[in-house]
Amino acid sequence: MTTLKFRNLTALADDPVETWPFEGILAAVERGTLPDWRRLAKAILADPWGPVAQHVLEAVHLAEPYGTTELLEGVVGRARKLAAESERREVAAEVRRLVTGSGLSRQDFADGIGTSRSRLSTYMSGKVVPSAALMVRMRRVAHDRT
Repeated sequence: MTTLKFRNLTALADDPVETWPFEGILAAVERGTLPDWRRLAKAILADPWGPVAQHVLEAVHLAEPYGTTELLEGVVGRARKLAAESERREVAAEVRRLVTGSGLSRQDFADGIGTSRSRLSTYMSGKVVPSAALMVRMRRVAHDRT
């Protein structure tokens, strides 16, 4: 339950934040309290580049609420960093599955995709994220062998 009230909106403050229009998010940024910002943070963590995150960033730049700007920008920044790290681990795991599933040695797999064994190792560890085109090439090499 929140004490936040929306003016001239059909949405209610108790509705899921994902259903709030921009004006509702702006109201939460300007007049909300910690429970409201926690709800925004939860939605942002679930979808760091989604509409709630975008609207929150727009709202803090428009309203420039004292003290809240840094807080909410930090929430979006941390959520995006965590998501990017997770995506990097996911890509590295897929590269490892493709190499293992191909039945090729790491050197032969690297040769097949046109790179060095050491560069392939950086993809497998997640230190470097391969391009989309290289991922397609890796899938092709792995599937041609199965």
